[in-house]
Amino acid sequence: MALVPSTTELISSLEDSNDIVSWINATLTPPDATQSMGLTVLDQHVNSLVSTLDLACEDTSSELERIIDDVSRGVPRLAYDLHFMKDGAASLQSVLAQVTARSRDAVPLSTRAALDRLQLLDLIKSHMEAAREVLREAESWSTLELEVTSFLTDKSYAKAAERLSEASRSMAVFQNTPEYDPRKTLMVNLQNQLEAALSSALVAAINVHDLAACRNYFGIFANIQREAEFRNYYYGSRRAAVVALWQDTTISDCDATPAPQSESSSQTLADFMPKFYASFLALLNVERTSIPSIFPDPASTLSNLISSVLSALQPTFSQRLASMFSHYGDAALKELIAIFRSTEEFASGVDNVMEKIRYSAVFASPTDSPNPSDGPPGHARRRSTRLSMSWRAAPSRSTSSGLLASKSALSIPDDLEWEQELFQPFLDFQVDFGSLQRRLLDHTLRNIISNDMRHRVSDIDRARLLRERAVDVFSATEESVSRCIAFTHGYGSVGLVRALDGFFQSFIDMWTAEVRTGTSAASTAVSTQAASGEDLSDLDYTPEDWAHIQLSLHLLSSGRAVFDRLVIFENKLRASLAQIATTFRLARSDPANFVIASSKGESQLLEQSALNSAELHALLERVDPDPTHSRETILSPSSTSGLRHGFHMSQQGVSAPLLVDAREGVFTFAKACQMSLQETILSPLRKHLTLYASSSLWTESGDQKVKRPVTANELQIPSFSLSPSETVHKVCEGLLNLPKLFDDYADDDALSFSLHTLPHVDPEIQKYLSEQAVPGIVDTSTSPGHKRRQSLTALKLTPAPLDPELVSSAWLASLGHTLLTHLTTSVLPNITTLSVAGAAQLASDLGYLSTIVRALNVEFEDLECWREYAELDEDEGKKRIAAERDGILQCIGRMRGWTK
Repeated sequence: MALVPSTTELISSLEDSNDIVSWINATLTPPDATQSMGLTVLDQHVNSLVSTLDLACEDTSSELERIIDDVSRGVPRLAYDLHFMKDGAASLQSVLAQVTARSRDAVPLSTRAALDRLQLLDLIKSHMEAAREVLREAESWSTLELEVTSFLTDKSYAKAAERLSEASRSMAVFQNTPEYDPRKTLMVNLQNQLEAALSSALVAAINVHDLAACRNYFGIFANIQREAEFRNYYYGSRRAAVVALWQDTTISDCDATPAPQSESSSQTLADFMPKFYASFLALLNVERTSIPSIFPDPASTLSNLISSVLSALQPTFSQRLASMFSHYGDAALKELIAIFRSTEEFASGVDNVMEKIRYSAVFASPTDSPNPSDGPPGHARRRSTRLSMSWRAAPSRSTSSGLLASKSALSIPDDLEWEQELFQPFLDFQVDFGSLQRRLLDHTLRNIISNDMRHRVSDIDRARLLRERAVDVFSATEESVSRCIAFTHGYGSVGLVRALDGFFQSFIDMWTAEVRTGTSAASTAVSTQAASGEDLSDLDYTPEDWAHIQLSLHLLSSGRAVFDRLVIFENKLRASLAQIATTFRLARSDPANFVIASSKGESQLLEQSALNSAELHALLERVDPDPTHSRETILSPSSTSGLRHGFHMSQQGVSAPLLVDAREGVFTFAKACQMSLQETILSPLRKHLTLYASSSLWTESGDQKVKRPVTANELQIPSFSLSPSETVHKVCEGLLNLPKLFDDYADDDALSFSLHTLPHVDPEIQKYLSEQAVPGIVDTSTSPGHKRRQSLTALKLTPAPLDPELVSSAWLASLGHTLLTHLTTSVLPNITTLSVAGAAQLASDLGYLSTIVRALNVEFEDLECWREYAELDEDEGKKRIAAERDGILQCIGRMRGWTK
């Protein structure tokens, strides 16, 4: 069976279609939806369709060329015809003027005066007849009260309404006269009497669902301009059951003073709302079939009914949400989202009801509308006619799905009041989503660490506990993105990123503070095992030092594990934000088919709120740049953040990290662990230097051996006139033993983590490490012909591994700088007196120490200055003190007694 119809039918359907894609799909779709079609058959049909369209295009072009030729030939003739018509019209005008003048002269003056008199009399007659009608209407007011009262007594309410309607139309006669106010008061009193007489019968008819009586009463109320009062009666009666359900149900997490009910009837607001919405929706489904039989505007009436129910709730929805939030405190966001989802499901159900009632109005025939005699004349009939015309104007569709697709072509009223009233109570919470999310995360964190607080004094492995708690923390944040999408549809992304960033940072900061205070305890088993190695037996560390070294390394390793999990989580977060950005972009480019929120009213509230900020769009543009911009991904090392993040993406590629504070918190934790580890490693050496400043060597007297001048060629192998002191000798032995320590831990990748935070890192080493940290890129989307822009999840960033020897060198250099900084700033300045022999000994010690630290690739300028100034004799020293303002030289001068 051919899929492509005849050329005439094909062109006709193409002209009637607004969407070329839908037309192609409808044309190529087989009549039997279950019929399978091979690619070869489909290709044949496509070729046939293309050939038909080509022929049609050629025919159209030929016809268009013929029409253009005819128009081209006819245009010059048209100008001549227009000029000829203009001359003829001018000639006719002059002839008509002459005929008019001749006809006027042909009528005698007496005849003309008689005709003018007759015209005046006819005008007077028409005015007198109009005045007579007005006076008759005014005269009817004298019997108005008696007639209406009689009609009310006989229960002829329709006649009474018609009589009042006629009297109301004549009220304009008395405008700006003393009679207007009394007659207006009489009119209102009579209308009130009619309304009072009808009210009980109207409520009874509404309650028993007597649609015919309700339709009749609506016409009566419309006749006396009391349509709004009729709607109030109707809404009040129909909403009574739903409002009573709201008011009579005890909500355990909202009501401060529960009503005296059984405990089984008490429930939470999150549990109650689906039941309430189900009852509400059941009412609307009933009204969907009832309202069109009564009101001429069923969709608007149903919308007003929803708003009426929502406004009648006591306590209000907002009040119960506030009470619920106070009840749950920081953990209220989960309950709030559950209620919000129920509300969105209810709004979706209402949308379906509204769509059905609109389509029922579209297809309703004029005979189905209320009788004009029962309501405003012609009102319902005009409504149906207008909808039918709009339906006929809608483009046709060849499939049933096209009917739904053409929904926007219908005359659908843009009434979003009920939707905005439904979602308005959530708006303040949505705007404050970032802080609510942070409070929920902090609440979760307090629950996670509560066990830690109870077991803090126990002898447990804190590094293992950090990993375990990190698993709990990251698990707690897994639902954060889904909460953001569910509650704010992505508009709260800025608050989400801030909340997550601050949450991770606070979690890491707690561990950083613990490391800094030194409250962590190490396992005895670990310390015993670490101290058992024979190769390290000559290192002067106690079992507690070995335990602390092991603990610091384990904490560093845990910090690396936390950082790796943070990067993975950040990539997931970035991918989720990219999806949100795509949704926003599609909604901007095609708002008819892509809606961000679940309904128009909710979308409008979010778009007009403070959430829709420039900061939000900047964030979304950063995580998923517009495809019209540059698509090149450029990776470049950064001197300031290369070691920190492993790599740096330029602005033309992937954006900067999202969780900046969290990353900084991890690096701060790593720095605290590094400093704690360095303090433990250097603790034996610092102990040796404790009494170094108060040694008796500095005050000894004796002949200083004359030193042989040192030539430039001998700088690499210096010689000393004195042997180093025992203290410096022990310190140097400890420094020389440090490489053994790092050889033992060469396979531990904890030392290579966060090297940029290592104290006193050599700039050359840091630069080299930065160059080594540039990652490679592996593209996992290798499908051939893939032309779409690469997603962020398609890139795996693989930083190059660091050489263990390089890591050891960086640590040894950092330890050397740290020890020398302590020596030159805290030890040497405390020497009070320095004799000539003491100065020589100090110079010897510092020279020996300088030689040792150079073996560790440490160049320390202050150490060389101390050694140089200690070697000065008195004359040269005083001369340089007078010429220079060096702080180290001033200290030496004070020790030697050269300055006061």
